[in-house]
Amino acid sequence: MTRKRRRLTAVLAGLATLGLATFLVLTAFSDNLVFFYSPSDLKTKHVPFERQLRIGGLVEEHSVKREADGKTIDFRVTDGSNTVAVTFTGGLPDLFREGQGVVAEGVLRRDGSFLASNVLAKHDEKYMPPEVADALKRSGHWQETSASGNAEARK
Repeated sequence: MTRKRRRLTAVLAGLATLGLATFLVLTAFSDNLVFFYSPSDLKTKHVPFERQLRIGGLVEEHSVKREADGKTIDFRVTDGSNTVAVTFTGGLPDLFREGQGVVAEGVLRRDGSFLASNVLAKHDEKYMPPEVADALKRSGHWQETSASGNAEARK
């Protein structure tokens, strides 16, 4: 084997190794990505079933129901235009209540409901996740008093 051929073989082996490493990293990233959707996004976009994702919006008034087991809670999340039914088993945050902002992490079921594994409520009156705020602005349900508090929280 000539020197030129050995060098070409080494370069090709290096490129193949680099390509394999890139493929493995991108595969690991795609498995760990968690996307955010509003209830309207769930209706209009093609959202994969049984894949980890986040939904956000407001807890719809008069929608919180506790199951007989005392641990399972059913509620609806709305962005003003659409709603999605959410089921969560576990302890809810202290600030969780109807009419407040919430982000739920879990999977979308084939029947269109959402099975949450984690529920996050906004931590004070001045903060709302930017994605939830944007979804509320798009639907026309954004309140100006929250907007000024949100701007102060981001400074």
